Amino acid sequence: MTAEATAAQEAQSDSDQTPLLTSTEVEPHAGSGHAPLGSDFVSVAAARLSACCHGGAKMAVLAYSLGKREINQYFSIKNAKLLSVAAVVFLTLFHTASRYYGGGDTCDWLLSSGRFLGDNVWQPYGCMLHKYKSTEAKICLREKRIAFVGDSRIRQLFYSFIKMMNPEVKEVGNKHENIPFVDGGSTVDFLWYAEVNNSLKEQLVSWTEGSASKPDVIIIGAATWSIKLHNGKSETLFQYRANLTAISDTLEKLAEHSEVYWVLQDPVYEDVLSDSRKMITNEQINLYNEAAVSTLNTSKKKVKFLEASRKAAMETISQSVDGLHLPESTRDVGAMVLMNSMCNKILKPIDGSCCQSAPPLSTLQILTAVPLVLSIVGFLALGYNRQRKSRHVPDVESGEEKKPPVVGQLNPKGPLLAICKMSLIMLYFYLCDRADIFMKEQKFYTHSTFFIPLIYIFVLGIFYSENSKEAKLLNREQTDEWKGWMQLVILIYHFSGASAFIPVYMHVRVLVAAYLFQTGYGHFSFFWLKGDFGLYRVCQVLFRLNFLVVVLCLVMDRPYQFYYFVPLVTFWFAVIYATMALWPQILQKQANGSAFWNLALLLKLLGLLLFICFFAYSQELFEAVFSLWPVSKLFELQGSIHEWWFRWKLDRFAVINGMLFAFIYLVLQKCQLLSEGKGEPLFSNKISNCLLFVSVVSFMTYSIWASGCKNKSECNEMHPYISVVQILAFILIRNIPGYARSLYSSFFAWFGKISLELFICQYHIWLAADTKGILVLIPGNPTLNIIVSTFIFVCVAHEISQITNDLAQVAIPKESGPLLKRLLGAGVFLVLVLLLSRNE
Repeated sequence: MTAEATAAQEAQSDSDQTPLLTSTEVEPHAGSGHAPLGSDFVSVAAARLSACCHGGAKMAVLAYSLGKREINQYFSIKNAKLLSVAAVVFLTLFHTASRYYGGGDTCDWLLSSGRFLGDNVWQPYGCMLHKYKSTEAKICLREKRIAFVGDSRIRQLFYSFIKMMNPEVKEVGNKHENIPFVDGGSTVDFLWYAEVNNSLKEQLVSWTEGSASKPDVIIIGAATWSIKLHNGKSETLFQYRANLTAISDTLEKLAEHSEVYWVLQDPVYEDVLSDSRKMITNEQINLYNEAAVSTLNTSKKKVKFLEASRKAAMETISQSVDGLHLPESTRDVGAMVLMNSMCNKILKPIDGSCCQSAPPLSTLQILTAVPLVLSIVGFLALGYNRQRKSRHVPDVESGEEKKPPVVGQLNPKGPLLAICKMSLIMLYFYLCDRADIFMKEQKFYTHSTFFIPLIYIFVLGIFYSENSKEAKLLNREQTDEWKGWMQLVILIYHFSGASAFIPVYMHVRVLVAAYLFQTGYGHFSFFWLKGDFGLYRVCQVLFRLNFLVVVLCLVMDRPYQFYYFVPLVTFWFAVIYATMALWPQILQKQANGSAFWNLALLLKLLGLLLFICFFAYSQELFEAVFSLWPVSKLFELQGSIHEWWFRWKLDRFAVINGMLFAFIYLVLQKCQLLSEGKGEPLFSNKISNCLLFVSVVSFMTYSIWASGCKNKSECNEMHPYISVVQILAFILIRNIPGYARSLYSSFFAWFGKISLELFICQYHIWLAADTKGILVLIPGNPTLNIIVSTFIFVCVAHEISQITNDLAQVAIPKESGPLLKRLLGAGVFLVLVLLLSRNE
């Protein structure tokens, strides 16, 4: 995620006649492929040593610098990317082999295994369990007949199942009798058969040969009554096995046209069993389960075994009241597993990856695959010049312009290589989140999963503290640092599912507002100082923002609005451009301290504010405007613009707040009312101390308010008006002290330079199921999985950033003629895509 605040520093440096180096020029690692390493090692070490007066301190500083140098020498970006490629190839082969040759079917995983993530949250092995609502269950089971056949334990499962359809159902009726349930067009019956005997066989045969209506789904199981009535005798087990053999053919025949589930017996809590049930031991239950599996698990494998509830009961049976029947939370696991097994293939919920096959390719995906595959073939045919020299990559988004290359300098294979790399990366995206190869698991929030990684990354950020090149307010390194640490917090927030914890949710909402604040600050500063409203810069910014998202929309078959932040910043960039470019164009050199022109600009901003308020308080007009084709295709999500309305309205004042802050800051700077030298406080000591105190109080006040939020909707209503308080408080705390402005974290700044790619890539190659779950590359080891998937994810994001910059130089020529032709081609391409997506 990114917001273009660096445009302000570029514009300021041009105005002050003190050219500011770009990020890639400031830090050699961006061009050479090394990890963050601030300024030159020798000069930094010498400066620190000279500042120290104690021998021990000198040695500590030297060890600190040497340690970082050693880390950066061996862990370069180039080596990291090579390692990540090897990991991807190995993991892809491993998961493909295990999935297709090792019996890795998600339906089997769903029914047979899993673990508790926390209280009452069941996680099947390798796939995601969708939590079905009443309306979804009714849609799935419409016109279906389901039969639960068995004893009191099956009756428990029956009630949990029908409560998913109608939560108001009460567990009433005679215990040892049949219980009917009808809801709309669905019929769910419980049939009392406590033992596997001739009566049960007759019922099953009547469904196959008689006139009785055959159920669409049969859930059956029994054993405890046989153990109880015959006092656990060994002869009874042999009879049980014989009776199972007698009904096995009938069950197989039923399974040809119906779904048949045999429920394995759950464990008991022997300590609290009544005297009449003492013979029902876990040893006996295991023997009866083994008999059922060995008898019914034929070569045809049509009868499915429900074992997940047994696995869940092994952890919770101690909570049973009578030692035999499960606590309600555990039996709900069995019902939810059954519902996922029956309905996922019908309703295809995005967060229910169990029992779902890979979605078929759409027309757009097929058409997109053709040029991507051709680019790989073409590059391999032409050959790859491995001696290609690294070159400076400009900051496209901030508007940095690269000088035209010397004739013969540009390698014609460069663009083809970039497209080839992008094609292979998109293949990895598709394999991660659309193909049936890698596993997925659901999120589960705990305070430790959010705050421990947070502490860890901030320790790393402090470790990589460096001296900044300049000490201006919101200088380039500082804005990169700001974007970097905010992006890392947001990533941890998404991965841990911390949106469930409202105080964290509200603070992250401020971070999103801060990105939009930087968008307003950066673009306003650029236009105000440089007055460059040319088409070349506009196209560069739009390309940088949208290239990856457009490719993902085609490859992953997702609407543009799905990646909501990119449409948001693209829209606000257009608004800022229109505000500054339309008559009268007011620039700093034109205003030049004139109160009239400064007032005129403020009136322009007031007009923008009224425009925002007008749309914010007229939802009908907003929806009417954005529901018109083809605009609707860009901003709709699942046929509605509600999501776009929600995102736009939530941070509607953030951009104009950034623009106004930039104007005030630049006016104060022009009037020389700020002290921006290294080590100097921004204002006089008295004013600085006063502002610092107010900022700290304001910052803490917002945090206290956010921590007290109980309802997201109510707090979201207040957010647009008060989020700026914490943003401004942070800026002042970070910039008023001179020593704070003179330092920055190169660790956070490095991530800040690829924040856009990090935010977008997380959707499919770090998270899973379109952010609903977590990608599992290393099954059975969550900690190692996080390390490996994060490592690959960051390497991919960095490579995409470089590819985008490489292609921007080719796709956006400076000459107006070729640029207009490219724009015409892009327009035709967009119209064709919209027409094709409209017809699907």
